[in-house]
Amino acid sequence: MPYIPHTPEDTQAMLERIGVGQLDELFDYIPADMRPRSFALPDGLSEHEAMARLEELAGKNASGLLSFMGAGAYDHSVPSAVDALTARGEFYTAYTPYQPEAAQGTLQGIFEYQTAVCRLLDMEVANASVYDGGSAVFEGAMMAVRATKRRVLILDACVNPLYRAMLGTLSANLDLESLLVPHKNGVSDLDALDKALAAHSNTAAALIVQNPGFFGTVLDFGPLFAKARACGAKSIILVNPVMQSVLKTPGEMGADIAVADGQAIGMPLAFGGPYLGIMACTKDMVRQMPGRIAGRTEDLNGKTGYVLTLQAREQHIRRAKATSNICSNQALCALRSAVHLSLLGPEGLVRTAELSMLRAREAVRELTAIPGVSLLNDAPFAYEFALLLPKSARSVAGELARKKILPGVPVCRWYPDMDKVLLTACTEKNTPAQIRQLADAMRAALQ
Repeated sequence: MPYIPHTPEDTQAMLERIGVGQLDELFDYIPADMRPRSFALPDGLSEHEAMARLEELAGKNASGLLSFMGAGAYDHSVPSAVDALTARGEFYTAYTPYQPEAAQGTLQGIFEYQTAVCRLLDMEVANASVYDGGSAVFEGAMMAVRATKRRVLILDACVNPLYRAMLGTLSANLDLESLLVPHKNGVSDLDALDKALAAHSNTAAALIVQNPGFFGTVLDFGPLFAKARACGAKSIILVNPVMQSVLKTPGEMGADIAVADGQAIGMPLAFGGPYLGIMACTKDMVRQMPGRIAGRTEDLNGKTGYVLTLQAREQHIRRAKATSNICSNQALCALRSAVHLSLLGPEGLVRTAELSMLRAREAVRELTAIPGVSLLNDAPFAYEFALLLPKSARSVAGELARKKILPGVPVCRWYPDMDKVLLTACTEKNTPAQIRQLADAMRAALQ
């Protein structure tokens, strides 16, 4: 029988203490139509029957679609060796590396990943990863709040709206103020961001921007970061790790904290996860960084070893003193990224970025040749771009989806006044023939 330590009298005493009459009242905030209707489970199935049922359910997923989706998750090619190496039992089942004498392989893998991140982003320190890009944005903001003792976050509207929503949710009960600076036709408004910094020069904890922005545009935030530093605020930039091989890096721009979602380097789309939250910072911010950091050292015999270091976090310190409550990381996903980057090497990653950008420009040329279709703006872009259509982007996307083509993401879900804007992405996997297929289908849908 289950071990339930509380007697009915104990439970009632606890409910009375918090001012609740009965247990069900604790769940009143959950809408009635979202609560479980029943906990009655079906009868058990044999292995064969269970597999058949799971295959039936899996068969309901759409497959074989031609995809130009982006908005934070990108269908890049992942070498087969990434799966072959990271699926080894030593990696797949490795326990959390608190005991270095039993976890040298895992610790070295984390150290190599951190080294790759620092080189890619041109930053001084990286951690062992966090859960995804959105949690990295939040943790970066908390680093800035702790370092500055300030409470205002200046947030560019060209930061991925999914990550902005996560930041809002995770900070909802904190004494913080988020100031959202509107974009200008899909481009970060540098003047407005500058004015926001000036207006909050004594209270701004962080300036949070993205490059390339959510709409795919590329900017140099270096001058803005210098102004943030002058007024005592920290600069946080969200980046695409593939594009960091060809764009100006966070380090070159003078960012204090750089974050990213590592999905584009080694992870499949996988229905939205698990992904990888990349975090890096300058050395003077390292003691504010959450999660784990692996270091390389030597033992008494001069032999190289790896250990967790600067452990003023999670269960290694009193809870109220910890920099975060992250007691895990995406170690296997981080290892995938490290293996992926090692297999491609610097030249391979540059080639991936350049080929993706080439395909995006081929797509722009084909799609803007369709009457009524144009780019949302004339700003430089990477391999994602925003199209302005002559009719609802949602209806066009729906029509093409029925033809097994996903033309991109209608942005009206997050930007209600942009009903005709479609966010389209190309990677090295999209061939010229597929781009022509997309253009033909969109031309037909718009006639």
